[in-house]
Order: sequence, then C-alpha cells, then structure tokens
Amino acid sequence: MTYGENLWLFFLLLTGIIVVPGMDMMFVLANALTRGRAAGLAATLGLMVGGACHTLFGTVAVAGLSRLMPAVYGPMLMMGSAYMMWIGITLMRSSIVVDTVGGGAASRGVLVQGIVTCLLNPKAWLFILAVYPQFMTPAYGPLGPQALVMGTMTVSVQFAVYGALAVAAARGRDALVANPALTIRVGRVAGLLLVAIAGYTLLRGFNAL
Repeated sequence: MTYGENLWLFFLLLTGIIVVPGMDMMFVLANALTRGRAAGLAATLGLMVGGACHTLFGTVAVAGLSRLMPAVYGPMLMMGSAYMMWIGITLMRSSIVVDTVGGGAASRGVLVQGIVTCLLNPKAWLFILAVYPQFMTPAYGPLGPQALVMGTMTVSVQFAVYGALAVAAARGRDALVANPALTIRVGRVAGLLLVAIAGYTLLRGFNAL
C-alpha cells in the first residue's frame, strides 16, 4: 500500500468515527442549542485542541508505548465516562434559558470543557489504540511528518463536522429564544443523553479492567 492510499484509508476511518454520534457531538450540540453559535464553536475548538493532543499521544504510543496501551484503556474509559456523566447531570439539574447565557467568559469555559471532554473521550482513545499503530509506521518515513499530516486531517474533519453541527444547531436556537421552558427541556434532554452514553461507556470500562 502506498503512503497516499494509507492516508486515504485513515481519512475514511477518521471521518467515520467522528460522524458517529457520541460524547463530543452531544457536547457541541448541547452548547450550541443552549448558549448559541459562539459557545458551539468554542466547544468545537476545544475538541480540535483535544484532537491535536490525541495525535501527539498516538505518535508517542507508536514510538514506544504500545505495550502500555491495553493497561490504560480501561481506566481511560472510566475517567472519560465519569467526566461526561458529571456534565450530563449538571445539564439535567440546570434551568438554562437562552437569554441568560453566552458571552466571552462562557465561551472560554466551554473551550476548556471541550478540551477536557475530547481528552477523556473513550471513543477517541479506542480509535488511537486500534488505528494509529496500523497507519503510522516507520515504513512511510519519520513519524513526525506523518503525525503532522494525520493531526491536520483530524482537526480539519472535527471542524467540518462539529463546526457545521454547531452552526446548524445555533440557527435552530432562534426558535428557543421565545420559549424558555422548551430551552430548559432541551438542555435537560441533552444532559440525559450524555448520562446514558456515559453510563454505557462506564460499563465497558469496568469490563476492560
């Protein structure tokens, strides 16, 4: 397989894992619906930073930590699910009203949450464990340039998918401005979905120990 064919296959797998609904997507959707486009894009940017960190870790893992990966997989699943469950419970207990949220401070907080969310997302760690050792190999040259290309592809697909979702959800948010009760329900339903996904992932983490 040529290097170009290798990258194309990686791109297909990467796009597939990002477009599958999960914790990251729900995080962007919840923030865009309840806080607006700026918060949705801040969430997207946070996930992109996390994606770049995943690429760095994947490179280090391929370079010499592959034997350690199975040992950290279960704990990472549990940590990620616990964090997302906390966010989901916070949303379920909140009474978010569209008119009262937003602004630069809120977006900065969402950015930080997005970074942590991505770093603790078990779907991303599973992708690294399963895929990176197959597509980043010394056979294609130094690992640094390969990591740069794969990292660029990762954040680009994240921006395209999550950014588009944030903008679309923010447009739908306009219908919520005049209906605070509906906004509260949307936030709580999003929180419930996060808790459900996180609970399922937590069980997988226990099984992986």
